[in-house]
Amino acid sequence: MQFLTAKQGGNWWPLAEGSVPSDQFVAGDTLQQCQGEFAPANASMYQNSWVSQDDWKLLSAAGGGAILLSPQGEKLAWLDDGSGISLTASDDSFFLLFPWDLLKVNEQIVGALTENVHIGEVSPAANIEGIIHVGAGSRILPGVFIEGNAVIGENCKIGPNCYIRGNTAIGDGVHIGQAVEVKNSIVGHGSSVGHLSYVGDSVIGSKVNFGAATVTSNLRHDGKNHRTSVDGTLLDTGRRKLGTIVGDHVHTGIHTAIYPGRKLGPYATTRPNESVERDIFE
Repeated sequence: MQFLTAKQGGNWWPLAEGSVPSDQFVAGDTLQQCQGEFAPANASMYQNSWVSQDDWKLLSAAGGGAILLSPQGEKLAWLDDGSGISLTASDDSFFLLFPWDLLKVNEQIVGALTENVHIGEVSPAANIEGIIHVGAGSRILPGVFIEGNAVIGENCKIGPNCYIRGNTAIGDGVHIGQAVEVKNSIVGHGSSVGHLSYVGDSVIGSKVNFGAATVTSNLRHDGKNHRTSVDGTLLDTGRRKLGTIVGDHVHTGIHTAIYPGRKLGPYATTRPNESVERDIFE
């Protein structure tokens, strides 16, 4: 499997400068490991390409030199020297151009889990209605309700009395605490959402601390797709539900309310009772 330099375009702030990093956490692993999981050994792709499992099968069946094009006609991946026939991928394969694209990858991988893996401890007083992976040293405490699939890393403390739903990925050393709801989100390594908070359709970086009752909003009143500011222009994210994108080492004050599609840069902070109406850069 060969990775080429990412194609130009997009903006990965506040998770990274430039293109998406190969070690970006998603679906319980690094992005690059997820990209290569179903790829043939003779495949090549760009660092910011995403190819679904079904589209890898399509490409493999086409034989040597086959090329996979995005629905927009751009080259996503190929076999050998890429001199064979061209195939058009499904909408499940695309270029990773913005941080919210990770949610689509996460939904595909976590949503496809079929077997429970409980290396850590799951309390008999927890209610699990889905497929979950629980890493070594992690504890799912009493009163936790998990609805849907979830991947939980190592040495995490989940609960007591919290609600995890959708297709959610939680990194290593994360604390999700009392009366917290996490829905269809990615929470990076070492982060803490301690109590009375809501994280929905969001990407949270590493070593982030959400103060008590920090709430992300993820739905417009008119039900239209969310737009967010990128390089001074409002961009349609293509998502009807989108919470926040949070860089590493962010700390929010208690009762912080974050408007949909807003982004918080690395090391940013908020004060108690603050409403985040615009992106915070530092």
